[in-house]
Amino acid sequence: MNVAIICTSLLGLLLFVLGFVVSGTRGATKTVHGYNPDPTDRLYKLVRAHGNTAEYAAMLSVLFLFLAYHDPARWVLNTMWATTACRYMHAIGMIAFATLAKPNPMRFIGAVGTYIGGIALCVAAFMSA
Repeated sequence: MNVAIICTSLLGLLLFVLGFVVSGTRGATKTVHGYNPDPTDRLYKLVRAHGNTAEYAAMLSVLFLFLAYHDPARWVLNTMWATTACRYMHAIGMIAFATLAKPNPMRFIGAVGTYIGGIALCVAAFMSA
C-alpha cells in the first residue's frame, strides 16, 4: 500500500507543481488566457506538460490504489515506481528541451514507459478482478 500511496502522491505533486508554474508563468508574461502555440514558447511547453500529466495521473492513481488493495505482486509495485518515474521523465522532456517540435529521449522514454506501465497495470487489475 505504501508504494501506491507514495506514487499517487508523487503524481499529484507533479500535477500541482506544474499547475503552479503555469500560473506563475502566466503572471510573469501577463498572459491571462490561452498561449502562443509556438513549440519553443515556455508557457506553451508548460501548459502541454501540465495537460498531459492531467490526462494520465488520474487513471494511473486509480490503478495504483486499486491494485494496492489486492496484495500486488512485486512486479506490480515495481511497475508503479517505473510508471511514476516515466511521468516525471515525460514532463521534463517536454519542458527542458528547446522545442516540442522535435522528439527527445526523455520525452520518448517517458511516453513509452507510461504506455507499457499503464497497460501492464490494467492487465494486473483485470486479473485481480
